[in-house]
Amino acid sequence: MLTVRRMVAGMRDRARVHDEEGSFPAEDFRQLRQRGLMGLMVPKELGGRGASFSEYVEVAFQLGRGNGATGLVFNMHASVTGALAQTPKELAEELGAGAEFFAQREEVLAAAASGSLYSVAMSERGSGSRLSKMSTTYVPEGDGFRVTGLKSFVSGAGNADAYLVAAKHADKPDVISQFLVPAGEGVTIDPVWDTMGMRATTSHDLRLDVHVPAARLLGGVEGVTLLAAQLAPHWMVASYAAVYVGVARAAVDLAAKQINERKLSDVASVRARLGRADAAVAAAWATVAEAARRVDAGDPQAPTWVWRAKLLAGDTAAEVTASMMEACGASSIRRGNPLERLFRDARCGAMQPATSDVCADWLAVAALGGDPYADTVAGPRW
Repeated sequence: MLTVRRMVAGMRDRARVHDEEGSFPAEDFRQLRQRGLMGLMVPKELGGRGASFSEYVEVAFQLGRGNGATGLVFNMHASVTGALAQTPKELAEELGAGAEFFAQREEVLAAAASGSLYSVAMSERGSGSRLSKMSTTYVPEGDGFRVTGLKSFVSGAGNADAYLVAAKHADKPDVISQFLVPAGEGVTIDPVWDTMGMRATTSHDLRLDVHVPAARLLGGVEGVTLLAAQLAPHWMVASYAAVYVGVARAAVDLAAKQINERKLSDVASVRARLGRADAAVAAAWATVAEAARRVDAGDPQAPTWVWRAKLLAGDTAAEVTASMMEACGASSIRRGNPLERLFRDARCGAMQPATSDVCADWLAVAALGGDPYADTVAGPRW
């Protein structure tokens, strides 16, 4: 979208300071709100843009070109709004969602269109994003629930208006529910995010000991998980793949600029690296775009393409940025050189759930004729 492309240059200019400080890219989100993009996935009748998944990945790619951290925070918001907006009524009812869910959904989506920012609190230390292994619990309390636990890798922590939290019933561990927990009393931030890359996502730990009104139980019924890898793999597995491809494209564009400035374009090995990088990023983007097209079409093969997209995006970003640093020479390893930041940001892609190894294993099981969603010898994948 043209409105996002116009943001890229300014995002790049601000990215260095946010990376150094580990600070939230507030100006980026001010502009996203100003342009009405917090409602990108919200239906038009609720004040949003009613975007398809393919339109979302175009936006995510452009944000990745500007500042990958902004793209990842925005992705978590879009994962919440997208999963809510694009879950068909029949599927929601089949999953057990109560009648009140549909009014709840409209309220949440309309708030997003008005500028509310949502974040996702799924992952935990030691268990990652595997819902079956999490320790966060909830119990009925008064007119709602008491949710207790500690979540990690919560992108946008301290800046979101509400958090999508997954928790197990304390007495029925097989019952997993999701809550949209408002920021405020009982929700505290542990400022522990001090990482190699994607520093500006402010993905701090989220500590929960909070009473959550019944109206904030997503689906209106316990045990309903609308955001799950089996139901919406594009949001759980690969929605941020486009962000990492955008980071990789930014590295190629920046390397080309530095190669020309340093008069390295007459070195054949440097040109070869640039050419291979360009082709690799184009191939990764084509895979992401094809996955998105199949998601929008309801293609039964879409999940396979989604896992391919995540695998290729993470691996390509890491490999391309490393190669571009070598092509540009030793100056690229200095702090302050944008390539150095892009390299650190890109390196996070293969490790962000589902990791490249998990994606590759999923694809291998599928290729062998097995059920990739079934448990492995090491336990559940999710």
